[in-house]
Order: sequence, then structure tokens, then C-alpha cells
Amino acid sequence: MARLAAEGRRVVLVVATVGEQGLTAGPVDAGRLGEVRRAEVLASARALGCARVEFLGYGDSGLDGRAVADGGLVPFAGVDPEVAAGALADLLREEDAALLTTYDPAGGYGHPDHVQVHRVGARAAELAGTPLVLQATVDRDLLLRALRLLRLVYPLPIDRGAFDNAYTPRHAITHRIDVRPHLAAKRRSMSAHATQTTGGESVRTLAALLRLPGFLFRRVLGTEWFVQPDLPVGRVIRDPLATLRRNQG
Repeated sequence: MARLAAEGRRVVLVVATVGEQGLTAGPVDAGRLGEVRRAEVLASARALGCARVEFLGYGDSGLDGRAVADGGLVPFAGVDPEVAAGALADLLREEDAALLTTYDPAGGYGHPDHVQVHRVGARAAELAGTPLVLQATVDRDLLLRALRLLRLVYPLPIDRGAFDNAYTPRHAITHRIDVRPHLAAKRRSMSAHATQTTGGESVRTLAALLRLPGFLFRRVLGTEWFVQPDLPVGRVIRDPLATLRRNQG
């Protein structure tokens, strides 16, 4: 997102929920967590250079997908995907969007709301005729190898086994994007989500990543991976807009 914004592209962030059911600790009252996290999203988006932020207004479904949303909100994981996709498609048409990013089919690490983002995004792009959809993911092979190495020298609070079926195997990845020139913006964006760094019985993953020294932060977070579902696997693309540029040419 920061790379596209720096290149002069209009970047719009659409948020399904504000994560009001998530873990946190410290001075934030549980009843205000959604309000605080909404402000964090806006600060994070500013750090990335987003031109607009829109909230779809659904409730956080929780890690098991069964949370009861506050304030009468419909939990996102339980909403009819066709309804949510219609709202997102309206935004895509309004913005004349050329590219939509979603989660991969696994929802990354499997959060029910992330899986729903995948479903809703795919259908919204179909309804709006958005020409390019990229599914944000992680190179699973590299992740598992990195976890083995990192745990020898750095206490990351991650169960390696939890990622055996998460994200995407390397052979299925179509895009490998270099974001190293924009890591300062990425770190500011991550740091804006302060309430995501505490809660639970161990150090949260975001907090652990933000504590990485500069050279490790660059190594771990300097590349982002995507899958273009309608593209045959094979040669890995390094330009996020390569498909659009090829079609325009």
C-alpha cells in the first residue's frame, strides 16, 4: 500500500471490523476497544499514505467465529457474503478501482473474519468488474523455515505447528513484492496498532515483530507475497500492477 501510494496511486483502505473482540491489556476499557482501534486504523492508514478509509460496520467475530458483537453489530463471519460484497462492490465502482487486495482462501492464519474477507472480496470484484485481485499471503515454506531459525535466537510467541496449513505454499505464489524502500512507513503503520501488542499470556506477535532490530525487520518484512487466482503459477511477478500494465500495453 505504501509503495503504490508513493508511486502516486490512489490507495483506499476498506475495513470490515474494528477488532473490538480482540485481546489487549493496559489502560483501555474493554467497552472502548472498538473506538480506540478505529482511531488506530486511521493513524495506520495515514502512515501508509492512504487517501481514504471506509468501515463496512460489521462486528468482530472473534477467533472462533462465535463472538457476540457489541452494539447490535452483525458479526462479519456470519453475514451473507452476497450482502457484504454488494456494499464493497459499490465502493469499487465509485473509486473505479483497478486493483483489490484480499486475504488468501485460508484467511492467512485462519481467522474467520479473514476467511470472510476472501469470500466477500472475490465476489465484490466479480460484481464490480474489478480487473485485478491479489490475495495477500505469506510464503509458507519460508515462514516455517524462518520460525525454526528465529526460535533458536529470538523468543517469538508462535506455535510452528499452527502454520502447517496456513497461508500459501511457495509453488502457488504468483507475486513477490519488494517493499524494503517503504519499511519506515510500514513500521509506523504497524506501531499505530498499539492495542494489538498486548493481551493474552505471552508477547503478541506484532509486539515481537516491532522489537526486531533493523536488519532482521528488513529481512522478515521487506517482502510481501500475493496470489493472483486467475494467473497460472510459474514465473513469479515482482510488480504489483504488472497484469494491468500488460493489458494496457
